[in-house]
Amino acid sequence: MSDIENKRGADWKKNFQAFFNGLVLSLCAFSLALIALSLRPVAKWANFQSICVEQESVKAPISWAVRKCNGRSKVYQVK
Repeated sequence: MSDIENKRGADWKKNFQAFFNGLVLSLCAFSLALIALSLRPVAKWANFQSICVEQESVKAPISWAVRKCNGRSKVYQVK
């Protein structure tokens, strides 16, 4: 009788551990998905910056293009 009870206890522990591991992995996946979604605006901005620098560097040096795309071109104008 004790062998059967030990087997039931071991099965219960395995099932609980598998459920707990699944729950933890699901929470981790959900957290990573939220992080990825929250970084979307940063990715769009970075893409815009790359396109802007490529277009502006045709007319001017890269350092000037970077300043202009960051909205700082008026600060660095030489008079």
